[in-house]
Amino acid sequence: MPTLSLAVLPIRRLTPRDVTACADLSEDRGWPREEHKWGLLLAAGQGYGIDDPEGGLVGACVVTEYGPHGRPDLSAVGMVLVAERHARQGVGRRLMRHVVAGAGTTPLTLFATSNGRPLYEELGFKVTGRAEMLRGRFLPDVSETGVSTRAATAEDLVSILRLDAEVFGSDRTHMITRLPAFSDRIRVAYEDGRLLGYAAVWPNMETHVVGPLIARDTRTAKALVSALAEGGDRPLRTDIDVRHEELLAWLKERGLEAVGSNAVMTYGVPDLPGDWTRRFAPLTVAAG
Repeated sequence: MPTLSLAVLPIRRLTPRDVTACADLSEDRGWPREEHKWGLLLAAGQGYGIDDPEGGLVGACVVTEYGPHGRPDLSAVGMVLVAERHARQGVGRRLMRHVVAGAGTTPLTLFATSNGRPLYEELGFKVTGRAEMLRGRFLPDVSETGVSTRAATAEDLVSILRLDAEVFGSDRTHMITRLPAFSDRIRVAYEDGRLLGYAAVWPNMETHVVGPLIARDTRTAKALVSALAEGGDRPLRTDIDVRHEELLAWLKERGLEAVGSNAVMTYGVPDLPGDWTRRFAPLTVAAG
């Protein structure tokens, strides 16, 4: 298909009915299908795609808005994918320009692979950090952290939402309230009736992904990860802010290995809002 015809194909909003087509696109590029994750992103965020007249999608991406409804103060961009047969024809650039134009004055953030980073830099995104992806069989830690955790209940939701907004720097109620149905387990850490942190683990193909991971300190983060890993039968995967060096070293001691990294990039804002010292891992790099 010539480039000219690609340029005139309309960009449309994707819906949860497009999960299979999005998963096919992931698979086409050598990524895992990740239908479970696509389902969350298309339900909580705004998907954009270009239909291929010959079937499937030419390309797709998802934007997840945070903050007051209708007046977001931050949007996360993820899952920017172009079918292999249409690669290097400007489709990704066109999708991203559509996203940037649609965002207006709303700041944007994304996690960039080394392949995608040049395009984002061309569009004005700046690198503000880095996250390291770890994967492996978690070895139980016999040492005591001194932090107690328990399974989250419905009564914890208000406290979780309050802490999450404080640490993340924006209200993401529409995403966090989907966690109980999306994840396999959610743990909370309390001390004297005060919420110290929370974390979830959710299924993604053959792994369990730990995220979000929000905690008062590294000791609390370790306790939450250990509790989530207990009894699990899949390898763990997570994306840790590289500034949390102690947690990264501990996870590697516990059997996880670095399998990649992503640059954290922002557009329209010099850095991410919130408190990075308590933000250890995102829910998913596709949604910030």
